[in-house]
Amino acid sequence: MEIISQTNRTMLFEEINPEKMDLITLVGDVKGIDSLSDEKIKEINEYLLVKSFDEFLDKFSPTVYSFYNAANQKVMYTLKKPEGIQDDCISEIAIDQNNDFLKMLFTLIDTKRSQGIANVDFKFENLLDMISPKKVMDDIRQVRKEIHYLYGEYDKLDEGDPKKLDTGDKLNLMFEVASRNYNNVMAMLPLAIEDIKTRLLLGANQDEDESEKLQIGTLSIGDNGELKIIEAPQNNSSELMVIEENSNYGLSTVFEEDYEAITETPSSYVKDLVVRTFSPLPAVRAEFDVETEVQNYNTYLEFYKDAKDEFVKTVKPLVEKLLGVKMYFDQYATKNKGMQPSLIVTNTKLDMLVKSNNLPRLRTYLNTVNSKNDFTDTVWYGIVPALELEASGKMKVSRARFKGNDKVAKQDGNTMESLSILLDTVKDYKIQIFFNFMAEEETTFNGIATAGIDRLIDKCSVLVRKDYSEFAIPCLPNFTIIPKDKSGVIIDTRMQTTENGARLSKEKEDILKLWIDGVYVGASYVAAGIVSAYQCPEYLKDSFRNVQRNYPGVRFDIEAGDNSLRAVTTMAKEISGFTNNIKDAINSRSFGFVFSSENVQLQDKDIKRITVYKARSLAMEEDGFDSIYKTQVSTYIERILRFQSGDFKHENIVRFFSNNPSSQKSKWVNDKGYVNSIIHDGDDIGYIIDEKSSTCQIDLMFNGNVKNLEVMITKASSAVKA
Repeated sequence: MEIISQTNRTMLFEEINPEKMDLITLVGDVKGIDSLSDEKIKEINEYLLVKSFDEFLDKFSPTVYSFYNAANQKVMYTLKKPEGIQDDCISEIAIDQNNDFLKMLFTLIDTKRSQGIANVDFKFENLLDMISPKKVMDDIRQVRKEIHYLYGEYDKLDEGDPKKLDTGDKLNLMFEVASRNYNNVMAMLPLAIEDIKTRLLLGANQDEDESEKLQIGTLSIGDNGELKIIEAPQNNSSELMVIEENSNYGLSTVFEEDYEAITETPSSYVKDLVVRTFSPLPAVRAEFDVETEVQNYNTYLEFYKDAKDEFVKTVKPLVEKLLGVKMYFDQYATKNKGMQPSLIVTNTKLDMLVKSNNLPRLRTYLNTVNSKNDFTDTVWYGIVPALELEASGKMKVSRARFKGNDKVAKQDGNTMESLSILLDTVKDYKIQIFFNFMAEEETTFNGIATAGIDRLIDKCSVLVRKDYSEFAIPCLPNFTIIPKDKSGVIIDTRMQTTENGARLSKEKEDILKLWIDGVYVGASYVAAGIVSAYQCPEYLKDSFRNVQRNYPGVRFDIEAGDNSLRAVTTMAKEISGFTNNIKDAINSRSFGFVFSSENVQLQDKDIKRITVYKARSLAMEEDGFDSIYKTQVSTYIERILRFQSGDFKHENIVRFFSNNPSSQKSKWVNDKGYVNSIIHDGDDIGYIIDEKSSTCQIDLMFNGNVKNLEVMITKASSAVKA
């Protein structure tokens, strides 16, 4: 670990935010250059390297852009900043921890993880309504509660009191969050919807959702002892001026002034809405036209539902990438941080990166970080999500008798051609690429449990028996966050006017519902995440007793013994398991990095998480595909040998493999017996030097299977005999 301090730096070949810096731009022109400067690597790390999900969101600021189309009265969303539209007509929506859609998905993942319930039994609908106006309003009420509490504390303290100033700072931050939406009509719609609903249905019967005329009263006993409710005297606005010291009134004034100061085009309706939302004054009950309010409510609700529908369709591909990155970092679930996984994000599309004019830039970058004896920035893994998978042949329908799926353009994925070019490039730098096919229903646990994996094996056949095959790792199945058939979100119900007021409609067609159409995460993120995690001895220490803290987890074989039941993913089980036929098909070929959702136990405890079933690359062996750890051990030994032998000097190679107790081979042999030992029982390491060709062939033996590694010897002035 003193020589190579990390063996888990991962490169994500994906575009996150086109407005931010990317690898191609940062590397720049590389004509006549073999390596980038240290300053340039530092700059690339500053823009593209992240060590946590929060840092990732901070550096890449994932954003959706919205603008309004007056021609069709609709709100439009796009992931790229629209050109040719003035900036003041474009709204930027940050997709961060505060976004209601992302918050809903994080909550869903955490709940599913804690319950360990399969998809078929999980109550998705209980969490999906988090993006409805009612739930958005619940979040605002919590913010309101905190603002009122802090304002009360602030108001009580003396001027100049340091505690008052600290409280003022906190209030400023909370007002900043609240005020961000003053100019965003879309963000104000849930408030307007719930505000009208509250006012119109204030006297509603809970069962009927129907209001009657409301007059606030007080309970009293009459002269003859009769019990009656009499109308309470109304306070008018002028009387409220007397109680200006009341903190609630003071706060409403602050919100009023804040709205007027910040808003470019103030509206008295929105100003009243802001005040009512964040600082309601129950003493004043304004009169309003029920019919107009009902019409407004239904218009707002329709517009909100249509806009949310468009928003979800636009943002879903981006959100699935963000969830993937979160799942990558989440796999490193250990309290004692050691070799923390890190991600270098190219922030450009793969097909753009592997174009003939851009490929030299990638090569130069990798040559700088992977071909030196400084391993601080060495990249060990890559993630390529969303590989295109052709749809299976379906019979064309000449006439649609029933309403079927709308024909929507399929999301663009990465092509097999782009992946091949990438693999052919990165093989020279010993980077293992985790890739997955497009994350959709047919590539999930459910889809593979039904249709098997033959189609995916066939699709990967073009990558087999190539020089780069050992660096290609197909990952499956993809993960389901929300299944397609359980992704309906009830926004709310239309309202109707009645003789006495208003009521929520009971008609089925008046229930406004949108369909998210399923949310999925690519298996390559989780596969790279779990492999990156178990490189760290501290992570292994959480599940195993026999861990050598001086070695990374390069030789850790997750398929051996009960390793896969100890080093589990953070993903909740999805199905009850694969059939024996599917498992036989996987086992007969030992294909891919395969996740398992089986009913299993370890020491009489149920494992309720997804585990790793196979961890194989596309390198062929006699009995199927080869384990991924063999490639990494080979790479690790080559790098240690290069470092210790001074770039493969003859006499130093001999010393490296000698039986001298201080030689590196002797140290590794003496440290057998740990779960992360470089050489395990049944393993061996040997070498043959060919003087004529100046090559050294290293034989790595893993339980009887030999893997060859060849290096070019740097000739010294006099050869030393072995």
